[in-house]
Amino acid sequence: MELPLLLPLLLPLLLLLPPASLQGDHWAQPKALFHFGMNQQKQLSAPEGGSIRIPFFFDYSQDSGKVSNVIISWRWKHFHGDFIYNMTPVFIHNNFKNRLLLNWEEGMKNGSLQISNLRREDEGSYFCRVEMITEKYGEQQWQSIQGTKLTITHGEPRVPQPQAWPFSLPLQLLSRPPPTFPFSPASSPTPSPGHSPSPAFPTSPRSAPQNRPSALRPQPPSPPSSPLPHLRPLYPPCLSLPPPLPGLF
Repeated sequence: MELPLLLPLLLPLLLLLPPASLQGDHWAQPKALFHFGMNQQKQLSAPEGGSIRIPFFFDYSQDSGKVSNVIISWRWKHFHGDFIYNMTPVFIHNNFKNRLLLNWEEGMKNGSLQISNLRREDEGSYFCRVEMITEKYGEQQWQSIQGTKLTITHGEPRVPQPQAWPFSLPLQLLSRPPPTFPFSPASSPTPSPGHSPSPAFPTSPRSAPQNRPSALRPQPPSPPSSPLPHLRPLYPPCLSLPPPLPGLF
């Protein structure tokens, strides 16, 4: 096939080639892309009335050159939700007045958003957003996709726990006098001379039962025995002498 006949077939293919590929030995170079990232914890929980810190971490291309005008802001509830915090210009949502604090310093890639005095309506998702101007890639901005879901826990009524029995008695119980047992004076025995009643049976107006066994009633003390029982008189004290014989006197 002759060359003039092939030109109509090759002409459409030549038009599809990029211009850079037609220049000698040079090939087209892809344009450099700006790489970025944002990491946030998926879920957090905190009690109502307490405080919470929502951490964040962002990254960008190392060849970005000088970075300036870094602005950090936060959205609420969903990806395109309302802004609740902005650095420049300073802005705080009315629902979070005097309750938000951004913990971040210039030149750092991580920080946290602190929320104080948590309320029930604070429950939801929070998304961190970063804006900056780079020397190589110009103005860039990106935001977390999944965000951090915050759960507010509610306080439950506390059930009182039974107290354990102490190992030692209280001082009040140890200082009390010992208990006394009432005893009727009508049934108490008459003390014998030289014998004092026992202090263990205090008298009281309470009457004592009358059918108490005699074995349980107090008995008078027995007379003391002879100090020398083995020394006895020769004759009994009731023995008398015989009358004298008549005519002997």
